[in-house]
Amino acid sequence: MDNIQGSFFDGIDIQAPLADRVRPRNFDEFVGQKHILGKGKLLRQLIESDNITSMILWGPPGVGKTTIAMIIARMTNAEFINFSAVTSGIKEIKEVMLKAAEGKQRGNRTVLFIDEIHRFNKAQQDAFLPYVEKGSIILIGATTENPSFQVNSALISRSRVFVLNNLGVQDLVELLNNAIKDERGLGNIKISVTDELLEMISVYSNGDARMALNTLEMAVMGGSAKDGIKEISKEIIEECIQKKTLLYDKKGEEHYNLISALHKSMRNSDPNASVYWLARMLEAGEDPLYVGRRLIRFASEDVGMADPRALQIVVAAYDAVHYIGMPEGSVNLTQAVVYLSLAPKSNSLYMAYEKAKLDAVETMAEGVPLHLRNAPTKLMDQLGYGKGYKYAHDYEDKHTDMECLPENLIGKQYYKPTAQGMEKNISDKLKK
Repeated sequence: MDNIQGSFFDGIDIQAPLADRVRPRNFDEFVGQKHILGKGKLLRQLIESDNITSMILWGPPGVGKTTIAMIIARMTNAEFINFSAVTSGIKEIKEVMLKAAEGKQRGNRTVLFIDEIHRFNKAQQDAFLPYVEKGSIILIGATTENPSFQVNSALISRSRVFVLNNLGVQDLVELLNNAIKDERGLGNIKISVTDELLEMISVYSNGDARMALNTLEMAVMGGSAKDGIKEISKEIIEECIQKKTLLYDKKGEEHYNLISALHKSMRNSDPNASVYWLARMLEAGEDPLYVGRRLIRFASEDVGMADPRALQIVVAAYDAVHYIGMPEGSVNLTQAVVYLSLAPKSNSLYMAYEKAKLDAVETMAEGVPLHLRNAPTKLMDQLGYGKGYKYAHDYEDKHTDMECLPENLIGKQYYKPTAQGMEKNISDKLKK
């Protein structure tokens, strides 16, 4: 179905990027993040009641962190200050903090929004802390990096952390349709574009609204005009993204389909299919570190003790990609994928934990056997803590007949090694 809107280029402010022109002004215009901004959700309630607290908005680029801050600016009765971590130093921080402290004495609130807060070093972040503690400012930080590693723990402990997710394909299609209709955006241009092509843009954008809108804008500006209508073709979109995009399906499930195909191809010891699915993911814009994390899981879940080196090799590949980035890191992931494909397979570790987990959940109240407990005090020693413990190093084979499971679980076998790879030796050792 085609979307046809407006008259050609009338009233368009071509100075500002489309993403800025159509930035949502309220929750009715906001797309996505329903888990924190849906009706009745905590963040929305805090904003609508003008009862916001200091918070960290953590999420990938283009998912609405700055937009949420601007909606807060519109809806709060406090003074709203936009602060950039890129262009500001400690001097500017202290000046703003002093003004905020003076405002508090007059009964005024100050909301300070810091974009890319992770770019501030520890000393700069520490400069905010006293004012957050005193309530002189309400701090809203936006970051694409894990705040556990990039934001001072003292700031995190005094803030709520809200996690924003990548926008889904259908979220981005809705956003693009809104931009086509919005008079602030492309509403004054007659545009002909199919839903399929909007999905193509959305898939390429990998959850980033800004990228999707920029691509749409380039396609509109580069599209051919016929009878006063801008016609957007597949070729124009491919030219805008500078390569033919490997399309995900219309439901936006291909992200999961592709990682499933990669996982199952490696499990089936098929290196050719595994490398193909890896390439499909990377060339479609998948985060290479996400792929690396899944390979790390695979190394223990599907290879495990059949080849313990698999985990080391995959972690090394992950680190390599982290250090050198893309596209060079693709060959590191390829090495890991081929190694995992050719490695002997065993899911014994996965099965061991799943079985142990069931018993652990059901026996949480079970005490640790006395002979396995430490006895750091005289009272504990008198109560029998550590009595009967056998120190394995005192025995020739470094092994004793001491039972280490709780009494009601004696005889349980969780780890059952296979005859694959190195696990055959482990199996023989356990039998001995």
